[in-house]
Amino acid sequence: MPYLSKEKKAAIFAEFGGKAENTGSTEAQVAMLTERIKHLTQHLKVNKKDFSTQRGLMAMVGQRRSHLSYLQKHNLEGYRALIEKLGLRK
Repeated sequence: MPYLSKEKKAAIFAEFGGKAENTGSTEAQVAMLTERIKHLTQHLKVNKKDFSTQRGLMAMVGQRRSHLSYLQKHNLEGYRALIEKLGLRK
Protein backbone atom coordinates (compact mmCIF):
# COMPACT_ATOMS: atom_id res chain seq x y z
CA MET A 1 0.00 0.00 0.00
CA PRO A 2 2.46 2.68 -1.07
CA TYR A 3 -0.36 5.19 -1.58
CA LEU A 4 -0.94 5.32 2.20
CA SER A 5 1.94 6.71 4.21
CA LYS A 6 2.53 5.88 7.86
CA GLU A 7 1.25 9.31 8.84
CA LYS A 8 -1.95 8.88 6.83
CA LYS A 9 -2.60 5.46 8.39
CA ALA A 10 -1.91 6.81 11.88
CA ALA A 11 -4.30 9.70 11.24
CA ILE A 12 -7.05 7.31 10.13
CA PHE A 13 -6.53 5.06 13.16
CA ALA A 14 -6.40 8.06 15.50
CA GLU A 15 -9.61 9.52 14.07
CA PHE A 16 -11.66 6.34 14.03
CA GLY A 17 -9.93 4.12 16.61
CA GLY A 18 -9.31 6.68 19.32
CA LYS A 19 -5.50 6.36 19.27
CA ALA A 20 -2.98 5.80 16.50
CA GLU A 21 -2.01 2.49 18.15
CA ASN A 22 -5.60 1.20 18.22
CA THR A 23 -5.46 -0.55 14.86
CA GLY A 24 -7.75 -3.41 15.87
CA SER A 25 -10.96 -1.52 16.52
CA THR A 26 -13.77 -2.31 14.13
CA GLU A 27 -14.32 1.34 13.27
CA ALA A 28 -10.65 1.84 12.37
CA GLN A 29 -10.59 -1.30 10.24
CA VAL A 30 -13.70 -0.20 8.34
CA ALA A 31 -12.18 3.24 7.76
CA MET A 32 -8.94 1.71 6.45
CA LEU A 33 -10.83 -0.66 4.15
CA THR A 34 -12.89 2.27 2.88
CA GLU A 35 -9.71 4.19 1.98
CA ARG A 36 -8.31 1.16 0.16
CA ILE A 37 -11.61 0.59 -1.66
CA LYS A 38 -11.70 4.22 -2.82
CA HIS A 39 -8.15 3.95 -4.12
CA LEU A 40 -8.80 0.70 -5.99
CA THR A 41 -12.02 2.07 -7.46
CA GLN A 42 -10.08 4.96 -8.97
CA HIS A 43 -7.47 2.52 -10.29
CA LEU A 44 -10.13 0.36 -11.91
CA LYS A 45 -11.72 3.35 -13.63
CA VAL A 46 -8.47 3.76 -15.56
CA ASN A 47 -7.55 0.06 -15.89
CA LYS A 48 -10.82 -1.61 -16.79
CA LYS A 49 -9.31 -5.03 -17.60
CA ASP A 50 -7.36 -5.47 -14.35
CA PHE A 51 -9.39 -8.44 -13.15
CA SER A 52 -7.08 -9.49 -10.31
CA THR A 53 -7.46 -6.06 -8.73
CA GLN A 54 -11.20 -6.26 -9.30
CA ARG A 55 -11.30 -9.58 -7.46
CA GLY A 56 -9.30 -8.12 -4.57
CA LEU A 57 -11.66 -5.16 -4.45
CA MET A 58 -14.68 -7.45 -4.17
CA ALA A 59 -12.97 -9.31 -1.32
CA MET A 60 -12.35 -6.02 0.51
CA VAL A 61 -15.95 -4.94 0.02
CA GLY A 62 -17.13 -8.24 1.51
CA GLN A 63 -14.74 -7.89 4.43
CA ARG A 64 -15.96 -4.35 5.10
CA ARG A 65 -19.56 -5.58 4.95
CA SER A 66 -18.75 -8.25 7.54
CA HIS A 67 -17.15 -5.70 9.84
CA LEU A 68 -20.13 -3.38 9.46
CA SER A 69 -22.65 -6.11 10.22
CA TYR A 70 -20.66 -7.03 13.36
CA LEU A 71 -20.62 -3.38 14.43
CA GLN A 72 -24.35 -3.04 13.74
CA LYS A 73 -25.13 -6.02 15.97
CA HIS A 74 -22.90 -4.98 18.87
CA ASN A 75 -22.85 -1.17 18.80
CA LEU A 76 -25.73 0.34 16.86
CA GLU A 77 -24.96 3.98 17.76
CA GLY A 78 -21.33 3.52 16.76
CA TYR A 79 -22.43 1.92 13.50
CA ARG A 80 -24.72 4.81 12.66
CA ALA A 81 -22.06 7.37 13.52
CA LEU A 82 -19.46 5.56 11.41
CA ILE A 83 -21.56 5.26 8.27
CA GLU A 84 -22.53 8.92 8.64
CA LYS A 85 -18.89 9.94 9.00
CA LEU A 86 -17.68 7.83 6.08
CA GLY A 87 -20.71 8.53 3.90
CA LEU A 88 -21.35 4.87 3.11
CA ARG A 89 -25.12 4.64 3.14
CA LYS A 90 -27.90 7.00 2.16
